[in-house]
Amino acid sequence: MSVLKQKTLKKIAKFKGVGLHTGKEVSITISPSKPNTGIIFKRVDLKNNNIVLPNVYNVSNATLCTTITNEHGVSVSTIEHLMGALYGMGIDNAFIEIDSQEVPIMDGSAKKFVEKFLEIGFESSEAPIKLIKITNEIHLKEGAKYISIGKSNVSLDIDFEIKYSNSLIGNQKNKINVYEDDLSNIYNSRTFCLYEDIEKLRKMGLAKGGSLNNAIVVKDNKVINPEGTRNELEFVNHKILDCMGDLYLSGYKIIGSLKCSQGGHSLTNKLLRKVFADKNNYTIFEIKEKSLPHTYIDKSILKSIA
Repeated sequence: MSVLKQKTLKKIAKFKGVGLHTGKEVSITISPSKPNTGIIFKRVDLKNNNIVLPNVYNVSNATLCTTITNEHGVSVSTIEHLMGALYGMGIDNAFIEIDSQEVPIMDGSAKKFVEKFLEIGFESSEAPIKLIKITNEIHLKEGAKYISIGKSNVSLDIDFEIKYSNSLIGNQKNKINVYEDDLSNIYNSRTFCLYEDIEKLRKMGLAKGGSLNNAIVVKDNKVINPEGTRNELEFVNHKILDCMGDLYLSGYKIIGSLKCSQGGHSLTNKLLRKVFADKNNYTIFEIKEKSLPHTYIDKSILKSIA
């Protein structure tokens, strides 16, 4: 992934599917967009007040998915897999038209999004990327759940662990470098649930579109999907995908080191809000030169814009 110049798609990408929680059929069209416009959602099923921006402060609900809502009460939900794909692919600018409230779940991962993006390609601009460098360590703890973000030289590292009493899932841990690692296993990892939780989700009005085609279902110590898991760490890798998508609501590429244990959408959003609550916690930069060292950020090639 080029991390120096702002990128968009070369041409329009279209997707159709079902909303995981609403169960409704939905279509989205992702169009190329000009530099410095960022990621924008437009609810084309609504005529007025239909622009919704994915940013930290527009998160209105983080229960089992990330929902963003504008000042008029218009929402787009389950954005995290698409946002994770956009972040990982280095897409800075995109205009996303959606004809329902919920982004289609596709196969439960970011795989379909990433494959389409790679198929149609990218267009680089002359506009430099903007990034946030974390300068102070921030941490949050809620019971057994923990999340922190601290300094890093040039990367965004995500160190994530999950702990389940279910013997099949158990404890899983993985660490990635978002900008340099092969993220195929992250993109391909699907959302998951325990079989005994399905009825509870349905009673909550959730998971109406869920099936073995778009989620891993674990019953006792067995995956009931015929194909099994896609990789050995699929459960924690999916949580990392979610985390990437939620971090992109910062609006920037982040230079920092994140650690999380048993967290999720809500904890990640709370962390970002805490980061942005104090300008001493971060610095915003623009890349001005043609290359970026892989081992450190040389301040001589960065121009602070904060």
